[in-house]
Amino acid sequence: MTAVITARGLRKAYKNSLALDNVSFEIPAGRIVGLIGPNGAGKTTALKAILGLIPYEGSLDVLGRDPQTQRDALMNDVCFIADVAVLPRWLKVKNAAEFVEGVHPRFDRSRFERFIAPTQLKPEMRVGQMSKGMIVQLHLALVMAIDARLLVLDEPTLGLDILYRREFYQRLLEDYFDEGKTIIVTTHQVEEIEHILTDVMFIQNGKLVLNAPMEEIGQRFTEVLVNPDRLDAARALKPISERAMPFGKSILLFDGVPQVQLAALGETRNPGIADLFVATMKGTYA
Repeated sequence: MTAVITARGLRKAYKNSLALDNVSFEIPAGRIVGLIGPNGAGKTTALKAILGLIPYEGSLDVLGRDPQTQRDALMNDVCFIADVAVLPRWLKVKNAAEFVEGVHPRFDRSRFERFIAPTQLKPEMRVGQMSKGMIVQLHLALVMAIDARLLVLDEPTLGLDILYRREFYQRLLEDYFDEGKTIIVTTHQVEEIEHILTDVMFIQNGKLVLNAPMEEIGQRFTEVLVNPDRLDAARALKPISERAMPFGKSILLFDGVPQVQLAALGETRNPGIADLFVATMKGTYA
């Protein structure tokens, strides 16, 4: 399968820190990738490199182009949302559509109109008159009316309540995504995007510490609810994390231990991405 993004030895140093440290990965077409990490881990720096917004060391190929030297051509096939609240308050709905239509060759005005038809958005309505949820709807309509091959979302629902966040991701999945498109998304609400992801990439201190499809995550990692009398036996298998539960029970997370073996220790289940993230990032804020 042809890679949409190929990074080899990606490195970006700022004055007092190393934001990306020899990062290498490939992202095939038709994937929804969660790029997840704590604050300052290098997520936004990686996205800026992919979008050609910053210089970097190493090699990076995005849709067959070099982001540093072919950015103008690249952006014909890429769409980026950094935050849903970046539109100026004076901007009208019709002006937003006209602007995007004028700068992006793959914007479909009729498709945009279809997306806003079931909403309360009207052509003469200004951003300053909108609720945060309506701004989300406007962003969705603008983005999903662009036939971009790569969609990059950096905390797209920051500051919105849970209802609007769920609407954003559900419509993204139902109305925009198909096998010809690829989506990269960063967010701190990990549990809210877990159901749409095909792959996860954990980044910590500028390094990728986990890069795997969701199918592999389900096969590789297992949580076990262990009673006190089985705790020593469970610890002997070297879990990557342990947390206490009521009534003396504990939940232990294992990497690569067969589920058949773990089933003898207690109730097993696949961990959520949020729990796996916390276990992987332990010590980050020490």
